[in-house]
Amino acid sequence: MKNLLVVLAIVFLSATSALAAGSHTGGHGHDEASAGQHMMVGEPGMAAKVSRTIKVEMLETDDGKMIFKPDHLEFKRGETIRFSIVNNGELEHEFVLDNMARNAEHKELMEKFPEMEHDDPNAVRLMPGATGEIIWTFTNGGGFEFACLVPGHYESGMHGDLSVVDAPATN
Repeated sequence: MKNLLVVLAIVFLSATSALAAGSHTGGHGHDEASAGQHMMVGEPGMAAKVSRTIKVEMLETDDGKMIFKPDHLEFKRGETIRFSIVNNGELEHEFVLDNMARNAEHKELMEKFPEMEHDDPNAVRLMPGATGEIIWTFTNGGGFEFACLVPGHYESGMHGDLSVVDAPATN
């Protein structure tokens, strides 16, 4: 009985430590089981199927805003895009593709755990001067967003609209 209590205490403390570190279901760690998992905004794409590359710049303005250039993107459903992302700002930023509700959940977690590690195929976090890439296939139509969810950045204007349409894209 004493051994069982010790084992239960260890399990409880391990689970509590994991939660305190910022882990969460469906979030910032991918394993074999979650690879290729479909999201509302689409799914990770294959480089061989990229139809075009879109350059996205992250930066701060002189008046204190944090922005993406461009701040609106439109794609055709089924299109596979290579996002070439560059942080031309002086602060660390991230680029996250998702729907508004999921980005709001992610933003809330980032406020609680600002240093949490990311390993999501729909996101990249970059230090100043760094570049990154996301290859993404837009499998569903609708309105989505891209955002920087580092605490305070979204509120400073660092988000943009993303539309996936059945008609030809206009970017």
